[in-house]
Amino acid sequence: MNICQVIQQLIDDALALNFIGQEDEIYVRNQILCLLEMNDFIVPEKIEKNEDKIPDLLEELVDYAWKNGIIEDLFDEKEILSSHIINCFMPKPSTVNRCFYEKYHQNPAKATDYFYALSRNSNYIQTKRIAKNINYQSQTDYGILDITINLSKPEKNPKDIMKEKGIKSTNYPKCLLCVENEGYAGRIGHPARSNHRLIHLNLAGEPWYLQYSPYVYYNEHCIVLSKEHRDMKIDRQGLLRLVSFVEQFPHYFVGSNADLPIVGGSILSHDHYQGGRYEFAMAKAADEYLFALQLFPNVKGAIVKWPMSVIRLRSEKAEELVAAANCILESWREYDDPTADIYAYTGKTPHNTITPIARKRYDVLELDLVLRNNRTSDEHVLGIFHPHSDVQHIKKENIGLIEVMGLAVLPARLIPELQEVEKYVLGKENKIAEYHRFWGEQLQQKYKEQVNQDNIGEIIKKEVTAKFMRVLEDAGVFKRNEQGMNAFKKFIQQVNPM
Repeated sequence: MNICQVIQQLIDDALALNFIGQEDEIYVRNQILCLLEMNDFIVPEKIEKNEDKIPDLLEELVDYAWKNGIIEDLFDEKEILSSHIINCFMPKPSTVNRCFYEKYHQNPAKATDYFYALSRNSNYIQTKRIAKNINYQSQTDYGILDITINLSKPEKNPKDIMKEKGIKSTNYPKCLLCVENEGYAGRIGHPARSNHRLIHLNLAGEPWYLQYSPYVYYNEHCIVLSKEHRDMKIDRQGLLRLVSFVEQFPHYFVGSNADLPIVGGSILSHDHYQGGRYEFAMAKAADEYLFALQLFPNVKGAIVKWPMSVIRLRSEKAEELVAAANCILESWREYDDPTADIYAYTGKTPHNTITPIARKRYDVLELDLVLRNNRTSDEHVLGIFHPHSDVQHIKKENIGLIEVMGLAVLPARLIPELQEVEKYVLGKENKIAEYHRFWGEQLQQKYKEQVNQDNIGEIIKKEVTAKFMRVLEDAGVFKRNEQGMNAFKKFIQQVNPM
């Protein structure tokens, strides 16, 4: 296709998706021509439809701009132009919010369906890149765990990196989550957000916003962010906001990363949550030990059968549920148990916090409180309740909210590395990484009578999942044995004296 055909197909696809109306066609075309510095346009008599989707057509337009000297061959410049092009199709934030709430008053799910479709069609959600990820599920003693090897994040070339070094830093927007990213053109070193839109929310009397993650890890993976740029904090008000969100959007769950380093997420400098329309293995996990809370008679408690240490609270009364959760949180903040290697402080440095997750099942609200501790030791320098050294060849990074719930986000390096592990186990010539060698020897011994070329792939998937299960067990503050369960019940009794 020539460039006019590409532009027209992009417009036709947008029309077919109801992304724009027929009245917008000429306006959108002229905006695109301006960005591509084109002074002429020949309306194609006939376009031969092909399988190109909006992301593919955008790439063709960006490629045209580079070849014609409009932009440099730099990742960020290409992203900025692509975002500008698709923004020609985008409604203003006020229109997006009006449409969202018109649909919300019919049904909250209709509102999020609209906004999710808009975020996908506008290429804000990077569907083409996300499709590169390796995803599979595997059965374990704790249910079906999700595994993702993340290949979606694009790598920059040396020219991009050199260009970034020459750019003067700026404090606007303050971070990648700030509301000022909405419609921001982008710059070298900061992602383009011309096509980014936010939904205004009120959570417990505070202004918050809803958006989707550009690189979704699960269905309708959303981010809920504070208007104010402030540090992550888990407290009573935060728990109240989580419950408020699921009361407004009962088809979604929402949770927060912990608010301390090591056990927290990658962004602790901006208060935010993550949610979505997906049921993780942890949400399906059974109650293992039931208990009542004397001070909160309308709240039912349970220890959940899960590799990490999870307390699940249920109630139809939001205020009482939050009060009970906050009581447990405040008690945990100060809790020591030398028998379980748990200390709340080193000097004045706090170690205990939680990863909270809220959902609504029919008319019952649930709050899962995952107990976390970020203390380190000489033996476990990255964290006592962090993936231990014998699993770090698979997963070394922090265990955040997504992993806590049962989805492993594993690094891209594993794709070539696991191929070499397969060769090693099969006894073929290989270049296995040294840190995988002991594991390879274990697998070779374990499967020596049954491994072959046909089943090696499934064996490796199963064993990677087993490693992830171990990662979660390492992160559990009360271990999955008799001593650990007794220690867990001891904490419950301390919170809830009989």
